[in-house]
Amino acid sequence: MNEVTKKQVALEITKEIYRDFPDLWAKFGENGRFRTEEDNLHHLNHLETTLKMNDESYFLDYTEWLNRVLTSRNVGTHLIIDNFERLIRHLRHYGSEEEQKAYTGYLKSAINQLQD
Repeated sequence: MNEVTKKQVALEITKEIYRDFPDLWAKFGENGRFRTEEDNLHHLNHLETTLKMNDESYFLDYTEWLNRVLTSRNVGTHLIIDNFERLIRHLRHYGSEEEQKAYTGYLKSAINQLQD
């Protein structure tokens, strides 16, 4: 996925999150919106690297770290899960069938890890 597409996906997901969770504006403001978009770019980059490495544990380790960092900043795990579910929906429209299948698998594994 090229950088323009990644930025487009990250922006679309961020808009959805802030539309569906309007209390985030009061809690985190514009900086939080910016950070959410930035985080989505990180998620996409980590998915891409995980595919190149063919090692799901790379994304699962990232997810564990991400959860620790964000929960320490009062961002609930449920928001990470919601974000990953949105990525699954959006990524069905991008990349090859192999990429879509791999990314969906990594994200579902990460969601399961977060739910345990």
